[in-house]
Amino acid sequence: MNKPVSKVREAKLELYRKKGKIHAREVRGRFNTIRWAMVWFTQIIFYGACWLQWGGRQAVHFDIVHEKFYLFGLVLWPQDALLAAIALILAATGLFLVTALAGRLFCGFACPQTVYTAIFMWVEAKVEGDHLSRLKLDQSPPSLRKLALRGTKYVLWGLIAAWTAITFVGYFTPIRELLPAVAGWNLGPWEAFWLIFYGLFTYVQAGFAREAVCQHMCPYSRFQGVMFDNTTRTVSYDVQRGEPRKGKGGGDCIDCGICVQVCPTGIDIRDGLQYQCINCGLCVDACDEVMTKVAKPVGLIRFASEQELAGMPRHSARPRLAVYAGLLGLFVALGAWTVTQRSLLLVDVLRDRGSLAREASDGRIENAYTLKLANLAEEPRDFEVAVSGLPGIELLGPTRFAGEPGSIREVRVTVVAPPDAGKSGASPIAFVVKAAGDPATRVTEKSTFVLP
Repeated sequence: MNKPVSKVREAKLELYRKKGKIHAREVRGRFNTIRWAMVWFTQIIFYGACWLQWGGRQAVHFDIVHEKFYLFGLVLWPQDALLAAIALILAATGLFLVTALAGRLFCGFACPQTVYTAIFMWVEAKVEGDHLSRLKLDQSPPSLRKLALRGTKYVLWGLIAAWTAITFVGYFTPIRELLPAVAGWNLGPWEAFWLIFYGLFTYVQAGFAREAVCQHMCPYSRFQGVMFDNTTRTVSYDVQRGEPRKGKGGGDCIDCGICVQVCPTGIDIRDGLQYQCINCGLCVDACDEVMTKVAKPVGLIRFASEQELAGMPRHSARPRLAVYAGLLGLFVALGAWTVTQRSLLLVDVLRDRGSLAREASDGRIENAYTLKLANLAEEPRDFEVAVSGLPGIELLGPTRFAGEPGSIREVRVTVVAPPDAGKSGASPIAFVVKAAGDPATRVTEKSTFVLP
């Protein structure tokens, strides 16, 4: 009686491992609940943030045309590229910290590929049925029913992909302007390109590529192992407790194969740590459910480190985690300091090299300059300009200039100095620009003054 049952199990596992598209079995449990909670959390932010308003404009807006990034009350310019670099470093360091602590949690719970694959697979299950129904439909010959089910599924996938693309582009072209443009087919070339590209990308990646991305395309899966050590907790099978299988000789694993059937990437966690494993924990939920049914302790498959599985005590000291956490704290502090210290006034001074120093009617020496005053604030401000560095040096003409909100103004100024103010040739001077009524907004920019 055991041989036919064993052959059936082996056939099922072989089917799930290598036969065409993976149709993962649905499972319920705490990790599945967390996984769907992350789907809701990430998609509420993604689909909802572009609709938020702040001060009469879209709260989160990449305004490429005007070279600005609006993040609620914060407005970032290309000159704030350091903040973008810090944000990327923070994301990478946080990912390394989480990976060293508990494996590929990001992949299993927050990666866009995982999130959208889960959404598309949910639609597939609602339209075509459970995993066995989908397998049967795959193997069935073409029919009207199959065409109707597949067509319905593809249409729903297309609607989700299209709305995802519209939302993505809505962060660059304000969503309230984009929707009427889409409805009226009045799109610019770049908007049309990204709507088509991002929609197709989402459709193909989440609908068809699925686990192939994790298995073959994702570079992170190839090098994440270097961040593991024997104290990293990953989804693991307790070999000592589970073997030999089928309950013989004390082993708790009954070799039901459900852990393979629920795996989104189609691996067998009992074969040990594999780079395709995304640490989603669905096999843990499945195994716990089976262990409960056969009246055995849960945790045959669980998040555990090599030390725990070997029965060794856990070490509290983990230098790698301390390094990652220290770097994370350092860059958080650096980013906060950069934001608080960033100036809303930028000044660039260009000496007019097309005209030499000239002598004015009163005998003083004149030099011409072009000042670029960048008002990064979102309200108009006046700027006062002064010059220093040589005895008797001063500006000839107006010293106060208006700056429009979020704009760069070029002004031409003339600087004069007595002929005996310094040595012949170029002498260092400094332009001091400050916002009227706001002494804290002050910039000093160096230049040179040429004396004959």
